[in-house]
Amino acid sequence: MVWGFVTCGPNEALVISGCCYQGKPLTVVGGRAFVWPCIQRLQRISLNVMTLNVESPRVYTSQGVPISVTGIAQVKVQGQYEEMLLAACEQFLGKTEHEVQQVALETLEGHQRAIMGSMSVEEIYKDRKKFNQNVFEVASSDLINMGITVLSYTLKDIHDDEGYLDALGMARTAEVKRDARIGEAEANKDSQIKEALAEEERMAAKYVNDTEIAKAQRDFELKKATYDMEVQAKKAEAELAYDLQAAKTRQKIKEEQMQIKVVERAQEILIQEQEIQRRQKELEATIKQPADSEKFKLEKLAEAARNKALLEAEAEAESIRVKGEAEALAVEAKARAEANTMVQKAAALQEYKEAAMLEMYLSTLPKVAAEVAAPLSQAKKVTMVSSGSSEVGASKLTGEVMDIITRVPAMVKTMTGVDVSKCVSQGNSPTKSAWGGTTTNTPSPHHSR
Repeated sequence: MVWGFVTCGPNEALVISGCCYQGKPLTVVGGRAFVWPCIQRLQRISLNVMTLNVESPRVYTSQGVPISVTGIAQVKVQGQYEEMLLAACEQFLGKTEHEVQQVALETLEGHQRAIMGSMSVEEIYKDRKKFNQNVFEVASSDLINMGITVLSYTLKDIHDDEGYLDALGMARTAEVKRDARIGEAEANKDSQIKEALAEEERMAAKYVNDTEIAKAQRDFELKKATYDMEVQAKKAEAELAYDLQAAKTRQKIKEEQMQIKVVERAQEILIQEQEIQRRQKELEATIKQPADSEKFKLEKLAEAARNKALLEAEAEAESIRVKGEAEALAVEAKARAEANTMVQKAAALQEYKEAAMLEMYLSTLPKVAAEVAAPLSQAKKVTMVSSGSSEVGASKLTGEVMDIITRVPAMVKTMTGVDVSKCVSQGNSPTKSAWGGTTTNTPSPHHSR
């Protein structure tokens, strides 16, 4: 049970009945009131706007054509006027908001059907404002008695299942399309004429404009060339002046740097001279004086050692002189004997020239053969190619070595004029020994070999 002070918002109303309000209840909109417990009753009624979707399917118009209409209505319980609020309390107090909406919806739908039956399809389709006004006025008169105000009503949609509305629009659509084509043709004609005239004027203006542009371009290029030449000249002068000034500045900087280096070098030289003087004094104090005393000591020791060595050398020289005289006599005797031998050998060679050369040739021939065969002895692998008629193998290699050796006498004859082959054939004749003795005509051991 509610008692005491109660409040409500602007979208609802308080209805107090009971003691003190026997014939007429108290209504309070958006305010507060005091309720006595047990002797008074408090109820609330909503003042919110309700949106109703009013549908009337297949309603026959005055012409007997069935159409369907959908309208949108905004309604609410009127709280500004006490009489209407009291009427709403009599009708809807204790009902839910949905129940109130259903009552208003059915009332509006009935009035909407009535208006549709009194008007033709063309009137409803073409003059929607009139239809909206008729429904609004008829429905408002009934809903006001219930305390409900119709705030607005709008025809949302009209359609039919028989194609009547489409047929109405086809004739008008054809007329509109015909008029549109005619108007478009006339507009195109006028447009083309005007475009041709405009194009003619445009071309004439374009030629004049192009001529003026060409003249202006020519004047611009001439003036620009003049200005560019002046600018380039000034720019070149400025660059030369800048380069000259930069060179002067660099030269000045170099001079300053050289001056700084000269001063630094002078300071370094001065410091080095002072350092040299300091080191000289340090050397004199730490090294020179001890070195002088050490030098004197070493000089005396060296003089004593030299004197000792001189004495020993003189003794050794005396001993060597005696021994050297004996060795010199022996060497002289040996040299005299070798000289006599060489003289005798030279005389023998002069007398027996061909025989001596033959003996030298025969003693040297094995060495020549060894040198010729030396490359073959060093080879790891020998590959020989034969044409089929020549020898292959060791006999081939031996034959080539012997062929080289047989060419030696011809080479000796060319170089010395001595025919070795002839000397060999005369080896059986008696000759005188190359060393002064007499020999018989026996075969030479070198020849037999």
